[in-house]
Amino acid sequence: MTLPLTNQLNQLLNKKPISMHVPGHKNMTIGYLKKLKMEMDMTEITGLDDLHHAEDVIAQSMQHIKKHPDYDAYFLVNGTTAGILAVIQSFANAKGEYVVARNVHKSVFHALDLARASSKLLKMNISNKTKQYVEPNEASLKSNIKTAKLAVFTYPNYYGECFDVERIIKHMKTCQIPTLIDEAHGAHFNLAGFPNSTLNMGADYVVQSYHKTLPSLTMSSIIFIHKNAPLREKILQYLTYFQSSSPSYLLMSSLELAHDFYNQYDSTLFFKKRKQLITVIKDRGMRVIDVDDPLKLNIQCSGYTGIELQKLFENKGIYVELADTYQVLLVLPLWHENDAFPFDDLLARIREIKIERRLALEEANIPFHNGTGTYCYGEIMNVKEVNIDAAYNEILATNLVPYPPGIPVMLKGEIITENMIELMNYWCEQHIRVEGIKDKKIEIKDE
Repeated sequence: MTLPLTNQLNQLLNKKPISMHVPGHKNMTIGYLKKLKMEMDMTEITGLDDLHHAEDVIAQSMQHIKKHPDYDAYFLVNGTTAGILAVIQSFANAKGEYVVARNVHKSVFHALDLARASSKLLKMNISNKTKQYVEPNEASLKSNIKTAKLAVFTYPNYYGECFDVERIIKHMKTCQIPTLIDEAHGAHFNLAGFPNSTLNMGADYVVQSYHKTLPSLTMSSIIFIHKNAPLREKILQYLTYFQSSSPSYLLMSSLELAHDFYNQYDSTLFFKKRKQLITVIKDRGMRVIDVDDPLKLNIQCSGYTGIELQKLFENKGIYVELADTYQVLLVLPLWHENDAFPFDDLLARIREIKIERRLALEEANIPFHNGTGTYCYGEIMNVKEVNIDAAYNEILATNLVPYPPGIPVMLKGEIITENMIELMNYWCEQHIRVEGIKDKKIEIKDE
């Protein structure tokens, strides 16, 4: 029997990998998921309710997902993507324009395509620490929201950096513009020692990927809808469209268990172990870049690219979340009493990493693709494939999305510049996985 995926997963597990990436259960070593049984993979039989018409146990379970009294919580079994699609689709026939930060996830652009809607793109400020998009540029924001019907922001960014999103939400309220916050990486926010959630700031819609930082199964997320948010019923209707008609009871039960974990969590042990880990990392000659979210560790090292550091970690069986030119990103476990995470083994493996003394690399001159613009929905029908170097001044026919983090850097319909070609070539040279590029070729509009 040919079982390539199953065999590959088993081979990886046999190597006893250490997870420093999502999901938050870290190979089932964190949280309460041991309480799940595969026999719980059931359907809507008598007594188990129906997610799409919840009146009994599922309704009760969702009512217990309380993080703020002003919000109702709804299970997402098709990931945070389903919540994003539902909210954006619900505003399709409303007057005005969508306004989105340039660093939104690709699912936002997919939603705009489905809604057949263009959007204003906001220029971003760049972080000095991680060299990533971190917050909307204030001038760009204020000049592009005059006719907005919905604004979409990402908080925190993938690297754990926050910004003064409360000020922006308040400004949106003054302008009577609803806000959708993609808080995918902030399901653990509001725990002691961690950043503040936008649920405390009055955002209209907040989506959280519980599976990314809390111990629930992959694809299990929550959408929180403010009790005074517009189009509530329409959003709930679209959730039934964008989610499976056979929702997984394992996913829903894992959300319930993860929220129970959240309610009972004591972060004391987490910060103790985090401090120990950072000491070992620094003793090896690497440095940790402090960001707002303590759950994220951005590690840099003189003379090394992040891609090189990733290989050093993976050679020891430590799998990181992502690597880029500057750093590797670790997503830490929410360590707790009696967890099964191999913490001592993690420290021992890091101590075995051999770091050479190297001169600092020259500052990489990577052109950032940024600026105010317009995203135009729809598919470009007539396309052809060309080599990257032959694409100057052509029209890009597909979004280019480094994955992870899944944020489109170049969008279909944009005219390809020399800077864009330089960045594409850089991605290829560094072997960075980019959706939309294959064998140094991309699709362009065929005039």
